[in-house]
Amino acid sequence: MNMNAYAEDLPTVEIKGAQQASLERNTSTGSNLGLTPLETPASIESISRAQLVDRGDARIVDALSRAAGLNVFPHPGNGGSALAARGFTDLASVTQLYDGMKQYGSGALTFPFDTWSVERIEVLRGPASVIYGAGAIGGVVNIIPRKPGAGAIQNEIMLGAGSHDTQRYGFGSGGGISEQLSYRLDVSGNRSDNWMANGESRDNNISAALRYDISPTLNVVLSHAQSDQHPMRYFGVPLIDGQFSPRTYDKNYNVADGVIQYRDQQTSAALHWQPVDGVSVSSTLYHIRSRRQWRNAESYSWLPGTTQIERSDYTEIRHNQEQTGNMTVATLEGLLFGMRNTFSGGVEFNRSRFGHTNNSPYSGSSVVDIDQPLAGEFFSPDNAFLKYQVRARQYAGFIENRLQLDDKLSLVAGLRHDRDEVEKRDLVTPSSSFDKTFSNTGYRLGAVRALNEHTALYAQYSVAHDPLGPLLFTNTTRAAFDLAKGKQIEAGAKQTFWGGDGEWTLSAYRIVKNNLLTRDPSNISRSIQVGEQSSRGLEATVVFSHGALWRLEANATALRAQYDEFNENSGGKLVSRAGNTPADVPERMANIFGSYRIAPQWTALASAHYVGERNADSANTLKMPAYTTVDLGLRWQLADRTALTARGFNVFDKRYAQTAYYNSTQWLLGADRRYELQLRQAF
Repeated sequence: MNMNAYAEDLPTVEIKGAQQASLERNTSTGSNLGLTPLETPASIESISRAQLVDRGDARIVDALSRAAGLNVFPHPGNGGSALAARGFTDLASVTQLYDGMKQYGSGALTFPFDTWSVERIEVLRGPASVIYGAGAIGGVVNIIPRKPGAGAIQNEIMLGAGSHDTQRYGFGSGGGISEQLSYRLDVSGNRSDNWMANGESRDNNISAALRYDISPTLNVVLSHAQSDQHPMRYFGVPLIDGQFSPRTYDKNYNVADGVIQYRDQQTSAALHWQPVDGVSVSSTLYHIRSRRQWRNAESYSWLPGTTQIERSDYTEIRHNQEQTGNMTVATLEGLLFGMRNTFSGGVEFNRSRFGHTNNSPYSGSSVVDIDQPLAGEFFSPDNAFLKYQVRARQYAGFIENRLQLDDKLSLVAGLRHDRDEVEKRDLVTPSSSFDKTFSNTGYRLGAVRALNEHTALYAQYSVAHDPLGPLLFTNTTRAAFDLAKGKQIEAGAKQTFWGGDGEWTLSAYRIVKNNLLTRDPSNISRSIQVGEQSSRGLEATVVFSHGALWRLEANATALRAQYDEFNENSGGKLVSRAGNTPADVPERMANIFGSYRIAPQWTALASAHYVGERNADSANTLKMPAYTTVDLGLRWQLADRTALTARGFNVFDKRYAQTAYYNSTQWLLGADRRYELQLRQAF
């Protein structure tokens, strides 16, 4: 049975070869030089579409949770997408891209979230400001959608159903319309009641692209993607007597008419030109638009000695965000002093507008029973209206170069300069309005030593910058300070073996981030920019496979992350947090996934996901316990182009805290045990 023709549309056990030797395939995230991970002096991981399908990851955040060194801690305040990498957390330290484009600085990233239209996910760990600007000290995640391709039109349908009245659908189609014109269309949707009361969620998504080959060396791609998402209106549960209580596991203490809605869209036109061999130019013009709304009771506290929960922070917030920009990159391959050389240079600019509507100071409170909460309705004595507007302009220029000194040794260097101009107009307190310009320069120096065709050692030193918070949320206090600065030294090894059926990577690193805001010992009410945070760690990945018969993937992370100099105001007293671990940073993580063809038409699937203990606060007094979840699956290949898969997620029904909300005594649970049955049909 030959299924290679349908590898993109219906990844099954027969097409395992599509997943192999990822270290030797070009990536677009590690640099603009067209390098493979083996040629790049950095730690890069690529999650293919076939892996997404085999693992059953319907949400991008689920797929990222299995990547080496990444911890996810989604909650409504961050749009359900926050990540921790190498000891650094959230959108100000871990950049997330869609097809190489970055949405700037609103503190909540809500698109993309569904994996149906995704071709692959690339993860670059460690500082990446040299490529993507400020906000990437922990790393970069790039979500790459499926693209138009020539050839016969191929279609695919997915239908799924499962526990908690979960329902999924997906339709994908792509191929050549004519010799010059090709397309790609993906539509998907999900709905579920989820595991807690009033936990309904639903979404619909569409991604479309049209490619026109003007000539063999020139093409243009027009793309549009949009989604309408209504996630769970769930903000976690309070601790009872300082403990995570089973009494609250399936409870939702939000109001009955709570609202969370995200509407996102991204439109782009990309031009690709290769005038002669060794020279290429790409230019992408894009527009991003997001509308977000929250209207909920967000804070819950147990009243000691009672069976009651107090709800507060009746919060209504709306985001109106737009961004228009362009990124243009040129690459030149040739000789420099008789040695092979690749040079890349480019520019990026964008304009952002952001409006923040809220009902601050978010007053209002109510009391409900811990076991049988009467949800009630949202009420607030504070009206929601537009409080401030922000306009931002971002300009950047960047260069990279790879010089091949001989057949074994290459040097890779990069430099990027960014200038961000922020204008905030406070409509409530005009005196709090300000104009601020941030500028920074990041760079990378690295070397790769090839021991043979399939084995490489590498080392790099990099300098990057992070904002002190979301760029568009910059307030008067933070506008008085510069960006935080990070430095990393990293070394590692990579190898493919067994003719590409196996591969492993090992990396060791140390990152120091300084210029953090901390409290002034001489004036506890004042902030100063002398804080420091650091991390050091090891990351390892390994893949083994035996043709179409079996495959095993595993990764593990061990790190030590800490504040080196950081003071907090705690109850009117200055308290040092030096030596403490930042919140939401596990120091041990591991993942394993395996598939085995037990019969010609049957494949068994299994995976385990381990996350170590994490702190819920910077004082390190509240610790979220470590947890392990196990997923199992069985796929039946009914025909060449038809597959039916049964899956059990978290089959041992582990109840665990995934993260704490802004209140460190209010924790959000991960999903409970659930089952799904999914049919995929290609035609």
